[in-house]
Amino acid sequence: MTVTFDDILAARERIAGQVDRTPVRYSRKLSQLTGAEVWVKFDNLHFTGSFKERGALNRLLQLSPDERRRGVVAASAGNHAQALAYHGARLGVPVTIVMPEGTPFVKADGTRAHGATVVIKGADFSGSTEEAHRFRDEEGMVFISAFDDAGIVAGQGVCGLEFMEDAPDLDVLIVPIGGGGLIAGTAIAAKGLKPSIRIFGVEAAMYPSFSAKRRGEAPKCGGQTIAEGIAIKAVGDIPFALADPLIDEVLVVDEADFEKGVAFLATLEKTVAEGAGAGGLAAMLAYPEKFRGLKVGIELTGGNIDSRMLAVVLNRELVREKRLVVYRILGDDRPGMLSKMSAVIGGLGGNIIDVVHNRLALDVPAKGAEFDIMVETRGEAHADEIRHGLEEAGYELRMG
Repeated sequence: MTVTFDDILAARERIAGQVDRTPVRYSRKLSQLTGAEVWVKFDNLHFTGSFKERGALNRLLQLSPDERRRGVVAASAGNHAQALAYHGARLGVPVTIVMPEGTPFVKADGTRAHGATVVIKGADFSGSTEEAHRFRDEEGMVFISAFDDAGIVAGQGVCGLEFMEDAPDLDVLIVPIGGGGLIAGTAIAAKGLKPSIRIFGVEAAMYPSFSAKRRGEAPKCGGQTIAEGIAIKAVGDIPFALADPLIDEVLVVDEADFEKGVAFLATLEKTVAEGAGAGGLAAMLAYPEKFRGLKVGIELTGGNIDSRMLAVVLNRELVREKRLVVYRILGDDRPGMLSKMSAVIGGLGGNIIDVVHNRLALDVPAKGAEFDIMVETRGEAHADEIRHGLEEAGYELRMG
């Protein structure tokens, strides 16, 4: 099975007018942050919040009348699900989606809102796929893989066409890899328009399935990652065969860099990205020397992040930047103690967010207490200034 540049052109014609052409914009702030010239394709602005719409619609439009009547089934952590559900409802095609346990509520609820039947089954994507295959075999539905399907790959390739047409001078494209459908289609399209373009893939360190397959090894995958959209234990055979010859390098990225990517896109670019969606920026943060001075396009694949998780990520970034600091102070348990500590912190411009007393720690004297004081600061230098102020006032700081 193959997908050609002409297949991607045909897919673009097929889906024209039914899927938004998302913008490609130069980011001055991300360029200053990374030392590269950064262009972002905002696929989080699709109606369903991710790049998946192109492939899903292209595949649905290729169904026969009988297949449309029988309906389709898919296994998905959410973005493929929402895209199939939305366009299936538009086209009158019944859609059933099997999601793994632990899928973010925003993705499950969004899929139901588009009219699909949602079944929660399987500890991970593999388990959900087995259940989806059961629906295919027993109910006669058409199984549509999120990535291991030529129609899906061709549809996703329209992303590459749009990217290169809007930013033709790029040296590099960085694309997250889960099952491989997006990077396969994008690489075929981008290389078709500009053979010299370099393609970099991004995988989560917990799920390096493409990298392992390149080395001829069994992938060692597992664990909870913020980039659940690319948490795939086995890259698709079709996209791997198509993409492998076209990808210059696959970069494996740790959780902290995915978190930083989400946070920087929110605070600097003023846009919401899910963990996988921030993969391109995460790779630039993890491997800055590979991209410094180059014109780099990053594919912001989606923005369907749970609001609670987004809040957690943003707060964790404040901790990394020492704009939120916990000072653990050992002191006497007597009236006025807390007010004196507060006076020192407030006098130095710190804003107290939370205070926790611990009187039961056995390494604290019976007449003493530990005070965990969470303080908002202006950054690392200010946090150190407050620490030194507390120490100069005679307080014993255990950790911060």
